[in-house]
Amino acid sequence: MNGLAYTMMPGRGDTDLLLSNFAEKQTQHGVRVCGCVQNNVDKENSDKCDMFVRTIPAGEVFLISQDLGAESSGCRLDPDALERAVASVSKAFEEGCDLLIVNKFGKHEATGGGFRELIAEALYREVPVIVGVNKLNHDAFMEFCGGEAKFVEPKLDALRAWSDAIAASEAA
Repeated sequence: MNGLAYTMMPGRGDTDLLLSNFAEKQTQHGVRVCGCVQNNVDKENSDKCDMFVRTIPAGEVFLISQDLGAESSGCRLDPDALERAVASVSKAFEEGCDLLIVNKFGKHEATGGGFRELIAEALYREVPVIVGVNKLNHDAFMEFCGGEAKFVEPKLDALRAWSDAIAASEAA
């Protein structure tokens, strides 16, 4: 059974909300979830938003976007803030984890940073991983995993079925 899966939705913030709900449901079912989920907050008088990630299970919140000005068009990710979130999740992972949830395999992961090493470590330790992926970074994600990740429909019941199937195969 493949312990690496990904999901994706076209709407801005939809995958974030789905993975956040999935993390909450899995935790309620006694699964030790580690990872992070993202929440974007619209800014007044701007088409840009503030991007926050919340770590699981600690609940630490990190602002991972930078304000580069109204006319900016570059990547607004604050890599230092993201790496602090990764460190927090890594600490929780070391304390015990049944499922790793990563809000997004983004540009930072595509270029070798972010949650990339933790995803690999989880797979090495046979801890299942579910990752949010967007169209922009889909090819980089598939290259990272050698095309071995399973696509899971972006629905809570589909994510739960994948997780349950992984747990059942490990118990057998």
